[in-house]
Amino acid sequence: MAKLQSLFAANDMTEGTPWKGILQFTIPLLLGNIAQQLYNTADSIIVGRYIGDNALAAVGSAGPILNLLLVLFVGIAVGAGIMVSQYFGAKDREQLSKTIGTCIVLTAFTSVIIMVVGPMVSRPLLELLNTPASIIDWCTDYLNIFFLGAAGFSYYNILAGVLRGLGDSISALVYLLIATILNVILDIIFVAVFDMGVPGVALATIIAQAVSAVFCLLKLVKMKDIFDLNWSMLKINRELSLQIIKLGLPSGLTQAIFSMAMIVVQSLTNSFGELVIAANVIIMRVDGFAMMPNFSFGNAMTTFTGQNIGAKRIDRVQEGTRDGVKMAVGVSAVITLLLLLFGHHLMRVFTTTPELVDFSVRMLRILALGYVAVAVTQSLSGVMRGAGDTMTPMWISLITTVGLRVPIAYGLAYLTRSELYPTGRPESVFISLLVSWTLGAILSYAFFKKGAWKTKSVTGSNKQEKSQEVPSA
Repeated sequence: MAKLQSLFAANDMTEGTPWKGILQFTIPLLLGNIAQQLYNTADSIIVGRYIGDNALAAVGSAGPILNLLLVLFVGIAVGAGIMVSQYFGAKDREQLSKTIGTCIVLTAFTSVIIMVVGPMVSRPLLELLNTPASIIDWCTDYLNIFFLGAAGFSYYNILAGVLRGLGDSISALVYLLIATILNVILDIIFVAVFDMGVPGVALATIIAQAVSAVFCLLKLVKMKDIFDLNWSMLKINRELSLQIIKLGLPSGLTQAIFSMAMIVVQSLTNSFGELVIAANVIIMRVDGFAMMPNFSFGNAMTTFTGQNIGAKRIDRVQEGTRDGVKMAVGVSAVITLLLLLFGHHLMRVFTTTPELVDFSVRMLRILALGYVAVAVTQSLSGVMRGAGDTMTPMWISLITTVGLRVPIAYGLAYLTRSELYPTGRPESVFISLLVSWTLGAILSYAFFKKGAWKTKSVTGSNKQEKSQEVPSA
């Protein structure tokens, strides 16, 4: 029983064998990502089967606006996770308590703003995105309900980030699984039983997220041996708030940059015709699963580095980095090999059209060669973020996506135009991604070796102790 309880406790990653701690933290993250992907698939099936294609399109059309919301809270969650991990590693109970309290109050203010402003701007934003008239009402209803329930969404993301900063990735996984199962059940009840349509889908989502947020909060309340969570700590600390935003904003912008680059390149993909569009959809679904280990190792390295930077154990950071990169590269190498060997079988899961299968396999093989490079980038970026250097990964993302991928994709397409390929060869889209991934790995390694990240610790000064506090309302 005690051993089971220890799995759901804060994990001090400043002790023990680095690679074991990193792996134990990574596995729940990976399982959580897989669960999220499976939920998205199940959700789409329920919507498409019980409501129809227009409903599926309506939920999908709301995606870009929801992604903007996600970027905001991903940023805050990353900043909170870095600070929590460093103060936890430093065994600074006071600053750890203040940081968590600040996160809770800051999230409350942000949620209220979204709940008020969101419904006011949802329809104008949908009109700006040229949402078809046939689905705009459904889109508006979906977004309005989602915005009104934003507190659950925001608190789950922030509090789960705090738990991960404390080294507890298993609790965050369990609560995500609970939310996923509950969401699917409520989808069926609201959509299939009560015939609530698209609003029922949104309602199911916000209820499930609110439940997971409550679980996260109850878990944190029980961690009295690590930090203090009481009314006196529920204050906005100006210095800590600015630090959270400073650390988290670059990560949020990185997500936004990547999304915008994908949109720009998508217009080029669309010009190649239906076969390429269909192949791209299939490849991106496979890519989503193939990338999960890389992102999971990256998040694990952030927490591991944060805790050890806080404990001033740079030697463990160096050792853990070597171990983490080796594991991430090893897993990606295996995934690459499997895709190269069994690509045809995998593509046939999505389509039986021979031409589409063959083309998708060729394009997937181009991408597969870059997964090892992404493993290096994500792991080293995770180290830099955990140390407090979130600007460098942002600039690397900006250079490789906007400065490199987009021009290469359009440039290759232009240079390969012919009678057979009037808009250029479709390989240009996937080659550009491979090149950007490779350069990203090179730049990440170069900046990691330069070592500026070693000086970015938020626990290296006493500025926070002198900061002013504003009582919560």
